[in-house]
Amino acid sequence: MTPTVILVFLGIGLFAIPNLFGIWHAFHRVFPTPQERLIWVAVCVFVPVIGGVSYLIFGLRRARKWDPAKDGGTPDREDDSNS
Repeated sequence: MTPTVILVFLGIGLFAIPNLFGIWHAFHRVFPTPQERLIWVAVCVFVPVIGGVSYLIFGLRRARKWDPAKDGGTPDREDDSNS
């Protein structure tokens, strides 16, 4: 491989990393609503680079780690403790 090809792959990788991390992180965390999670994943998928960077700036603070005792049986389930 030539140095130019290696630099091109590194450049593409640097732009893709925030988006891939944003998608992975949003998928594995709990947000105040399931719609917010879907919106963050869609932003990371459909708005390259800017979506991933905006998730790193704003989305990380809104997401929290899934807690089975507090959140129920699955990460996608909303709080149904009253029903």
